[in-house]
Formats: sequence, C-alpha cells, structure tokens
Amino acid sequence: MNAAVILFGVFVVCLIIGVPVSVSLGTASLSAVLLGDLGASSTVIAQRIFGGLQSTSIMAIAFFVLAGNLMTKGGISRRIVKFANCLVGNVRGGMGLALVLACAFFAALSGSAPATVIAIGTMLYGDMVDLGYPGDRTAGLLVVSGGLGPIIPPSIIMVIYCTLTGASVSNMFSQGMMIGVTIMVVLMAEVLFFAKKENWPKQNIHYTGKEILKIFLDAVPALMTPVIILGGIYSGLLTATESAAVAVVWATIAGLFIYKELTFKDLIPILKDSAKSAAMILFIIAASTAFSWVFTFSGASQALVDAVVAMHLNKTLFCLVVAIILLIFGTFMEGTAIAVLLVPVLWPIAQSMGIDVIHFGMIVCISNVVGTMTPPVAVNIFSASTVSGLKMGDIAKAEIPFLIGYVAVFFLCVFSETFCTFLLH
Repeated sequence: MNAAVILFGVFVVCLIIGVPVSVSLGTASLSAVLLGDLGASSTVIAQRIFGGLQSTSIMAIAFFVLAGNLMTKGGISRRIVKFANCLVGNVRGGMGLALVLACAFFAALSGSAPATVIAIGTMLYGDMVDLGYPGDRTAGLLVVSGGLGPIIPPSIIMVIYCTLTGASVSNMFSQGMMIGVTIMVVLMAEVLFFAKKENWPKQNIHYTGKEILKIFLDAVPALMTPVIILGGIYSGLLTATESAAVAVVWATIAGLFIYKELTFKDLIPILKDSAKSAAMILFIIAASTAFSWVFTFSGASQALVDAVVAMHLNKTLFCLVVAIILLIFGTFMEGTAIAVLLVPVLWPIAQSMGIDVIHFGMIVCISNVVGTMTPPVAVNIFSASTVSGLKMGDIAKAEIPFLIGYVAVFFLCVFSETFCTFLLH
C-alpha cells in the first residue's frame, strides 16, 4: 500500500505544480516502483508504456483525428452546416437549431468535442450574432452542442473505453447514437423555448425544392462520410480502425477531387497537426497503462474492490457514486486521462457487481464530456471563447440552461440500464 500512497501522492503534486498529465502519470509510476518496495525493476515502466500502445483499436484514434482535420479543411463541414441550415433555418431560432444539427452531423465525422466546437463555431457564430442572436447564449449553446462529438459515433473516448475493458465497439457506437440523438432533441427543444422567450431572430429565406435538392446533392459526399464509417462497423465488414482509415481516404478524395478545396500542399500541415493531436492522446494512454499496472500490482486495486463490495451498495447507488466521482475529476482533468486512469480501477468493481459493460461505458463517456463543459479545465468553453472572443466566465454562465438538459439525459443513463442497453436486447 506504500507504493499506492507514493503513486497518488506524486501524481497529485505533479498536477498541482503544472506538470502535464501524461508526464505526471509516468513520473508517479516510476516513483512508486523505485520508492515503494514493490520488488520490480524500473524497466517495467518502459515495458508497460510501450505495451499500452500495442492495440489495433488505439490506431483508430489517430485515424479519426486525421479524418476530422481533413473534413474541416476540405469543405466537408461547411457543406454540412449549409445543409442543416437549409432544413431548419426558417423558424424562429432556426440558426440555433441548425447549430445543434450541424454539431450532430459533424460529431459523426470527428468524434471530438473541441473539434466540433471550433469547426461549427467558426462557420456559424459570427453570422448568428450579426443576425441578432445573443452572443453569450449562442456561445453557450455551441459549448454544449459540441458535447455531441464524443457521444454520436465515431467517438474517440468510446474507442479508448472499449480498448480498456474489451467491450464491443459496435455495441458502444449503437447505444451512443441513440443517446446522442436524445441529447440533440433535448437541446433543440431548449433552443425553441429560448427563441420564443428571448425573441431570437427568424430568417425569411425560403428555399425552393430545386434549391434544397441542389444543396443536398452538394452535401452528399460530406454526408457519405458517417455512412462509410458507421456502415462499415455495423455491417461487420470493417473494424473501427479500418473504418477510420477508410474515412481518411474518403475525406482526402472529397477534399482534393470532389470539392477541390484541398491541395496536396495542404496535406503536409494537416498531417503534422493531426500527428501532434494524436500523439498527445496516445502518450496519456501509454503512461496511464503503467500507472494502472502499479496500482494493481501494489494490491491497492484489490483493496479498493474489497472495500466497495463490503459497503453492500446496490448497482444504482454505485453507478451514482461513480458518476459523481467522474464529474468531479472532469472539472480539473482532461476526459481521455480520466478514462485511462479510472476505468481500469472502477471497471473490476462494476463487473463484480454485475453492471453491464455498455451501461458503465456510457456513464464514463458522457461524464467525461460533461467535464469538457465545466470549469476550470473546460476545453469546450476555451474553444468557444477562441471562436467568439467572449470571456470564459460569461460563456460558462450562459451555457447553464443547456448544460442542465445535457446532464438530465446523463442521469437518465446513470439510473436506467435499460435506456443504455435496450438496442442490444
């Protein structure tokens, strides 16, 4: 247990003094081995770090990051926004509805919350404010709608969870789609409420049938991307990693030859940016693998399992406690780091209590998304602040009504296993 104390003590100290999460995880793991009397060589940390990346599922993360960047730079996301605005833009608050719908469409392309916020916000926020939409409320809606990114498949956080637990990626994606659509409907209902209450503007642009058809046909190559990704996975023809690789190929073809908004010269900086983003995520996963091994090898993991089991919590109460823990962690840690740090610790307990792996996965994934919207570490708010120029505090205040709707669906997932798994039975 001394090793466990050293492990968490060093980790917390590193976080407090501003050491990056990935380096904090590695430093804490090495310190526990060297000082914790585990009887293991320090070389085991290097072995565990490299071993943590020996999974084909993890390759999907790099491909999804690259595909998202190609789609943003290649004109795919802009056409999705135009198509969404064509569908719902003519009612009061219609641009708000279009923002939510566009985030849902882009979520099926990128799998990333901040990427969704930046991509959709860059294209819609300025126009909405110019039309008379309240800037802070629009930014708040953008923050919460961007949270559809990791829920509607494909989802980077879901791939990580499945890698850690052995859960089926296709099952996670199926349930994520249903829950994501539920959140989308709730947000759109809130948009209609505030549009009426605060007298949001209404566009008077009416599209003819011919214009709608033209916009749709122009968006077909963009809309084909989620069809390729999800169709390949659900049909069983492709794994998540293979679908992500095919999505990269398709996004490249669409950007270069169909929309012609990408050039071969553009590919180099896109590859560099994608490599940096993916490397950050993969480094956290690798370091957390070593951290989890030390936690288990020290006996602390089993002691924690025994302590929780001895409390005789029922499944519902345990899920609620886990949800609260994850929400608290989400206020100061990045979602990927939380998942790779806590899932190996919490999942054995959940498994021993008979909790469904998909139900538990939805709690983990959605709670991590909520963390992207809650200060101080709120990447969605930071991204929206970058797009809008507003202060993070103003955005955080304006997002509260939409966040309440999002969290309401989250707690429905916490308390109802049926809601999280009914498509699988």
